[in-house]
Amino acid sequence: MNQTSLSAFIWSVADLLRGDYKQSEYGKVILPFTVLRRLDCVLDASKAAVLAEFDKQQKAGLNPEPFLLRKSGQSFYNTSVLDMKKLMGDQDHIRENLYSYVQSFSPAVRDIFERFDFHTMVDRLSKSGLLYQVTEKFAQIYLHPDVVSNSQMGLVFEELIRKFAEISNETAGEHFTPREVIRLMVNLLFIEDDDVLSKPGVVRTIYDPTAGTGGMLSIAGEYLEEHNPQARLTMFGQELNDESYAICKADMLIKGQDVANIMPGNTLSDDGHLHKKFDYMLSNPPFGVEWKKVEKDIRKEHEQQGFNGRFGPGLPRVSDGSLLFLLHLVSKMRPAAEGGSRFGIVLNGSPLFTGGAGSGESEIRRYVLENDLVEAIIGLSTDMFYNTGISTYVWILSNRKPEARRGYVQLIDASGMWQKMRKSLGAKCREMSDAHIAEVTRLFGEFQEGEQDGKPISRIFKNADFGYRTITVERPLRDAAGKIVLGEKGKLKGKPQSDSSLRDTENVPLSEDVESYFKREVLPHAPDAWIDHDKTKVGYEIPFNRHFYVFQPPRPLAEIDTELKQCTDRILTMIAGLSA
Repeated sequence: MNQTSLSAFIWSVADLLRGDYKQSEYGKVILPFTVLRRLDCVLDASKAAVLAEFDKQQKAGLNPEPFLLRKSGQSFYNTSVLDMKKLMGDQDHIRENLYSYVQSFSPAVRDIFERFDFHTMVDRLSKSGLLYQVTEKFAQIYLHPDVVSNSQMGLVFEELIRKFAEISNETAGEHFTPREVIRLMVNLLFIEDDDVLSKPGVVRTIYDPTAGTGGMLSIAGEYLEEHNPQARLTMFGQELNDESYAICKADMLIKGQDVANIMPGNTLSDDGHLHKKFDYMLSNPPFGVEWKKVEKDIRKEHEQQGFNGRFGPGLPRVSDGSLLFLLHLVSKMRPAAEGGSRFGIVLNGSPLFTGGAGSGESEIRRYVLENDLVEAIIGLSTDMFYNTGISTYVWILSNRKPEARRGYVQLIDASGMWQKMRKSLGAKCREMSDAHIAEVTRLFGEFQEGEQDGKPISRIFKNADFGYRTITVERPLRDAAGKIVLGEKGKLKGKPQSDSSLRDTENVPLSEDVESYFKREVLPHAPDAWIDHDKTKVGYEIPFNRHFYVFQPPRPLAEIDTELKQCTDRILTMIAGLSA
C-alpha cells in the first residue's frame, strides 16, 4: 500500500468524526490512532513470546524489562494479552480495554500517548458513541514496516499533519521540511566525509533542535544505511509541539534508536541536551517567528554567560528568532581537535542582510564569518515550502573545513533548479528533482565557480569580502553668518562643532583603506567634512542576490517605437472599422 492510498484510507476516518468533531480536531483522533496501530503491528510477531516471558519473570520475581525487550526485538514492548484485533471482541468494554492496552506498553510508549492526551480523546470518543467504530477502522489496516516502510510512514504522518494544519489555519511548515530539501542538506552534510563514513562499524551522532516528526533525522539515517549498512547514526533531537514530538518519538522507537535522546520542550529557553556536542546537525527553524515568550531566559543567558553560553555573539531582533537556532547549533559543535562538526540550517533571506553594523544580526554574521565557520550558502527557488512562497537558503557551517575551503565562502544559486509539481501541496508547487540535487551536490563538492546559460550559479568569496566599516561623516555647524562654530570647553575646545542635521554615514569595504575611500568619495563633495572615528562600527552582510545579478540591457528605443506604432495602427484600424 503506497502512502497516498494509505493516508486517504486514514483520512476516511474523518467521515466518522464529521458532525461530532470540528474539522480542526480531526488530527487529535487520527494521529494517535495511527501511531497506536503502527506500534501494534510492529509487536505482532513477538506478542506470544513476550507474554510467556513476562509470566516467567513475574513468577521468578525479577525485573522483566530487559528480558521483554530482548524477546520483542524492539526498544519497546506491551504486556497486555490484548491487541487491536482482540479489542474488537468486546464492544461493551472497548473504552476500559483500550486504556488497559495502552497502559501495558513500556514507559517510553506511554509517554507518547500522554503527549497526545490519549485518555481525554478516548473519553470524548466514547461519549460520542464513536470509539468502537474508530478503533475498528484502524484495526482493519496493517501498518507493519514490511508493508509500509519507515520512509513511507513518515510521509503519511507529514501529509496528515499538513492537512490538519491547513484545516486549522495553522502553519504546516513549522512541522516539517520537504523531503527533497532534506536530501539535499544530507548530501551536503556527508559529502566531504564519505571516506570516514564508509569504514565498518563507524558511529556518528546527529542532532536536530527543531525535530518535528523526525524527517531530517530519518533521511540522514537512510542515507548512511544506503552508503554503509555497517555504520550507525545515533540520533538526538528536541521538539516543542507535543503531537510532532510524540510521532518523532514513536518513529525513533521503531528504528531502534534510544528515545531518551528525543527531548520535549523549547530548545531556546530549555536546552534538552545541555553540554552535549554532536558530529552532524540539521535544522529547519520556523521562519520569522518572534521569541518574545522566551526573551527573558535568552537575554539572561546572553548577559550572564556571554560566550560561555549559546548567545554570546549577539541577539537578533525579537521579531525573528531563526539566528538564535544558528547560534544554538554553533554551541553544539564538537571542538575541531576532537573531530569537529558540520551542520545545515534552512533560513529565509532576512538573516543574510537584516541589521546594520553593530546590530545583533550583523554581530552574529561577523562571528561565524570571522571564525571561518561558513562553508556555503545555497539559494533555493520560491514556492518550495508548504506554508510560504518566499525564497529560502540552506547554510552549511563547519569548524573542520577542508584546506581548500579555509577562509572562503561558496554561494550557490539554485533558485532556477526546480520542476513543477503535478499537484500543489499548500504553498508548495515546486520541487527539486534528483538531477537538481545531484547538480548542487556536485557544485559544492568541486568547490569551483561555475556558470549555466551564461549566468553564474557558483561563486567563491573570501570571508572578509562580506565585511564593511560604517564610518560617521561629520560636517561643521555654522552660525547665521556662515562662520564655523567652535567648541568652548572640554576635549572639543577650539575644534569645529558638528551639525547633526548634516551627519551622514558611509559603508567602506573591509578590504579598502578608510582614509583613501574618504578622500576619493567624500571630500570632493564636502571639503569641510571629517570622520568621527569613535563612532566607526564593523558590520557584515551577505547580499546573495546581488552576486548573481546579470544586467539585461533594455531594448533599443527604435525597436520599442516600431512596436508602439504597430500597436497604435492596429487600434486606429479597429476604431475605423467600428465607425464604418
